[in-house]
Amino acid sequence: MLLTRDNLPDAIPDIAALDQLLCRPSQALIDDLQKVDGDIMILGVAGKMGPTLAGLAKAALPHRRVIGVARFSDTSVKTWLQARNIEALNCDLLDEAAIKTLPKVKNIIFMAGRKFGAEGDLSLTWAMNAHVPALVAQALPDSRIVAFSTGCVYPFVPVNGKGADESVAPDPPGEYAQSCVGRERMFEYFSRRFSTPGRLFRLNYAIDMRYGVLHDIATKILGGKPIDVSLGHVNFIWQGDAAAQALRCLAHCDTPTSPINVSGHEILRVRDLAAQLGALLGREPIIVGTEGPTAWLTDTSQAVKMFGLPIVDTKQLTAWTADWVARSMPSLGKPTKFEVRDGRY
Repeated sequence: MLLTRDNLPDAIPDIAALDQLLCRPSQALIDDLQKVDGDIMILGVAGKMGPTLAGLAKAALPHRRVIGVARFSDTSVKTWLQARNIEALNCDLLDEAAIKTLPKVKNIIFMAGRKFGAEGDLSLTWAMNAHVPALVAQALPDSRIVAFSTGCVYPFVPVNGKGADESVAPDPPGEYAQSCVGRERMFEYFSRRFSTPGRLFRLNYAIDMRYGVLHDIATKILGGKPIDVSLGHVNFIWQGDAAAQALRCLAHCDTPTSPINVSGHEILRVRDLAAQLGALLGREPIIVGTEGPTAWLTDTSQAVKMFGLPIVDTKQLTAWTADWVARSMPSLGKPTKFEVRDGRY
């Protein structure tokens, strides 16, 4: 069954149903991918969002080769991929010789990187986020490369505006986000050098039921913990929509590569989201702090023009999340740290 706004479930009962929903393609995704020749390889497939993207690609293009590349320190991810007829290749992307042995496929989704714990080993963070992109870009100059980045490359912008659009120059606080600018610059440099088509996929907060801003807020409400609204405005997008837009970018690459913002089209107040989740959970949220005049926010007008609005809207995501958390369903145990203003993750 294709994914449409009219056939979304009222609730998501378990992880199997969640995986199935995340990997259900829309007709628009299938149409865009059919414009693109060649197989698809996902580098860094074992992260939070990689399996979803790989499964979605295979569901949209069942007769094409989809390859997932990672170290696979968690072997269950490899098993999950192989069960869906996705090839799983072990590779340490810090190993230049290993990168050179990877298949030379036409379409690359680059998802490798380091965020959580970035402050604990900043040299590793820079190596993963800037050195590895340089190695990959040199090894695969004839591929289309859609490289995951982050909205955190932007400076803070006023919360009463539309968010930062792609014309705003990167100027972020904190070494994590600075290293992500380094990632973009490496792909940009080698895209110019080798005429490699691509996109810099500046993603803000892809969420599913086990992770994300809504999950963080709902969990705090149920636990009676305070919700800090000093960074009081966010935008986010359903992980399935984000994965679909990343794959669709393969049909919309530029030479040289160029940025595109991807997130929800709405700027949302954390205080309002807490109130909505609190009402669904039957608990009063504990709010602390005062909203600052600025936040990390992106203007996704370009993506909306190219892809249309996300299929899953905020109201649906809020309802799904409240139901999931109320039933004590699994969490990835990775807070987004959306309230952090200094860029230290």
